Amino acid sequence: MMRNTFLHLCLLTIFSVLLLSKSSHQAVQDDQNIPDLKQGDVYFPNPRLQSAFIALQALKHAIVSDPNKVTSNWYGPDVCSYNGVYCAPAPDAPHIKTVSGIDLNHQNIAGTLPYQLGYLTDLALFHINSNRFCGTIPETFKYMRLLFELDVSNNRFSGKFPSVVLYLPSLKFLDIRFNEFFGDVPSRLFDLKLDAVFINDNKFRFTIPKNFANSTVSVLVLANNQLNGCFPDMGKMAGTLNEIILSNNGLNGCLPPGIGKLNQLTVFDISSNNLVGPLPDTMGNMNSLEQLNVAHNKFSGNISPSICSLPRLENFTYSYNYFCGEPQSCLKLPDKDDKKNCIPFRPLQRSFMECSSFLSHPVYCNSFGCSLRH
Repeated sequence: MMRNTFLHLCLLTIFSVLLLSKSSHQAVQDDQNIPDLKQGDVYFPNPRLQSAFIALQALKHAIVSDPNKVTSNWYGPDVCSYNGVYCAPAPDAPHIKTVSGIDLNHQNIAGTLPYQLGYLTDLALFHINSNRFCGTIPETFKYMRLLFELDVSNNRFSGKFPSVVLYLPSLKFLDIRFNEFFGDVPSRLFDLKLDAVFINDNKFRFTIPKNFANSTVSVLVLANNQLNGCFPDMGKMAGTLNEIILSNNGLNGCLPPGIGKLNQLTVFDISSNNLVGPLPDTMGNMNSLEQLNVAHNKFSGNISPSICSLPRLENFTYSYNYFCGEPQSCLKLPDKDDKKNCIPFRPLQRSFMECSSFLSHPVYCNSFGCSLRH
């Protein structure tokens, strides 16, 4: 009950800040020819609830397995009583009720998403994470002009990046992680006014675009894909970015000094890439940083005392690199991992031969052709 109340309040809050395109609802009706208000012997309170009925019945019939029987009460015209379906006053017409949210998270449902979901033109939240949905995201989602949060993570969706998400004017939260999407990620994604993007753990393969730093996100997770190219200059993101996770990709080159401008960043994870060179001294300006993970790269040189003296830093993982020195301040951190480096008199380091072989080849950051702006 508390969860339902919270979601209802969340939907009302979202609706209060969204502007409805008055033509969007009519557009999808014209496009797909929704029937009249009276359907057989069933009468609907308003056309939007009738549209929702059609959409939800189509979804129910596209489901092939519902072990928790979530959709067992999905019958009849009272769609607002359906499990996982939430209604609220329409933003443009508060005197009528409309379907504003769907939450089917963690139900182990198997099926596909039918095109009729595009009839839900007032939908603000669509959450179906941790199920077994497959196929693609229908192009008719473009009619969801109020969609604020889209979470289809941890399913079995496949195909190219769902480009329909690029045409959702109200979208702020995008989560498509842990699926089987593949191929390129459109650079336009980074021009959208989003707050959070999770596309990790797919099969995307793309080069970091030049407009990467145009993104307005506070949280960006791209881990466990195949990103090619240099580490991006993210100085422009200083005012908004709080967390970024780029682990286990193909990033190379050196970290640009401009990284130190990210003074709002709390989580910075660039582990398991091919990054080289030293950690820029400017990282000592990242005063909000709490979690820092640079493990499993090819960093070298000495770690600046200013980094380990950051006021909020709790966890610093820099194992499996080629660092030659660390200040005492690093050893005093609540949680640190410095194994498999080349640090004298520290346990569990690389062998002398391994360190000598690597460090005998100096790193020239400019040789990667990457921008190293301050």
